[in-house]
Amino acid sequence: MLFLGFSAGLPLLLILGTLSFWLREAGIDRSTIGYLTWVGLIYAFKWVWAPLVDRLPIPILTRVLGRRRSWLLFAQALIVIGLLGMASVDPKVALNQIVWCALLVAFGSATQDIALDAFRIESADSDRQAALSATYQTGYRLALIWSGAGVLWLAARVETGSGSYDVDAWHFAYLCMAVSIGIGVITTLLSQEPVKVQLAKVRNAKEWLHQTLVEPFAEFICRYGWHAVIILALIAIYRISDVVMGIMANPFYVDMGYTKDEVAAVSKVFGVIMTLVGAFVGGVLTMRFGVMRILFLGAILSALSNVLFAWLATQGHDLHGLIWVISADNLSSGIASAAFIAFLSSLTNIRYSATQYALFSSMMLLLPKWLAGFSGAFVDAFGYQVFFYGTAIIGAPVLVLIWLAIRLHIVEFKKHDTQVSHQQ
Repeated sequence: MLFLGFSAGLPLLLILGTLSFWLREAGIDRSTIGYLTWVGLIYAFKWVWAPLVDRLPIPILTRVLGRRRSWLLFAQALIVIGLLGMASVDPKVALNQIVWCALLVAFGSATQDIALDAFRIESADSDRQAALSATYQTGYRLALIWSGAGVLWLAARVETGSGSYDVDAWHFAYLCMAVSIGIGVITTLLSQEPVKVQLAKVRNAKEWLHQTLVEPFAEFICRYGWHAVIILALIAIYRISDVVMGIMANPFYVDMGYTKDEVAAVSKVFGVIMTLVGAFVGGVLTMRFGVMRILFLGAILSALSNVLFAWLATQGHDLHGLIWVISADNLSSGIASAAFIAFLSSLTNIRYSATQYALFSSMMLLLPKWLAGFSGAFVDAFGYQVFFYGTAIIGAPVLVLIWLAIRLHIVEFKKHDTQVSHQQ
């Protein structure tokens, strides 16, 4: 799960955060950078093809590797092809080609997420999901460091002119990222296919569509009743502060005068340490105090870390301030993510693990990614400080939903339903 989590986390920043640094350095305006983040909306619609990943075999591959591993390998191949395409284009002269390659990477990455979430959920019982989630999150966050700080460090090592735009340096860095996906490929080939869940036989296409498209969603609604509304609303906005803020983080570094080496060094040293600490602490606290309490804690910490960015916007080029802010941001994100992944995993029925988890993780991104598309225009109009304060404020409804979920005993309802399911 550590290595597969790395494979899952690697593509995200390469088409969003790190790409925004590249685009800003190439002279692309902030509004355009903001709108281009809508490429990430592909993740929000992965539930559309999740039923196919759940049930449709890939010729030859599925027979050799199994259902989950064959889809993992197929998705990883798409990611590599897309990254190689990005490593051969200059956004300054061919922005459209960069966008198409980024779309391919996003589609492959979303497909990998579908198969990997099902792989993880089916590989262990519910008692071990929190530990698996924490390990997965550690690998995922390490990949974010490598695809963020690592790309900047690699590009800085080979660029020819100090402070000038060097497209060849970015091409080299993205080529290295394509090679890094090999970690996921090797792990997929060496891993054991989970025990296959026996699915009911179908007699015709109509029945197949019903089982693959209708049943996974209907089962969740029936299982949770009207509580499903609160659960889905919480999923839809839990990461809204982090996602919206994160789009403008790298353009912010560029505009504040931080070099690639400075951002890479701070993220690599302090970011890695605090990410590991956050993922570990989040996993341990979730198992000790329960998912909902740590979800609440994670939401508070995420909002506070955005306030720190607002403070940093008033400090000019302050390297020590950058260290403290990035450290706090990574710590809070690690805690929140570990609890959130455990929460999403606990909501799924193993019979529909890929489809249901894809629905949840898609809802998590839809509203935040759409809203994030306007972040560049907002910064142009009001400045970075107001923007960061705003991203902290929009996280307030999350606290209300978690409090309401606790008051309505949704956690107890979920546990009772899980116990009944296991007995059956």
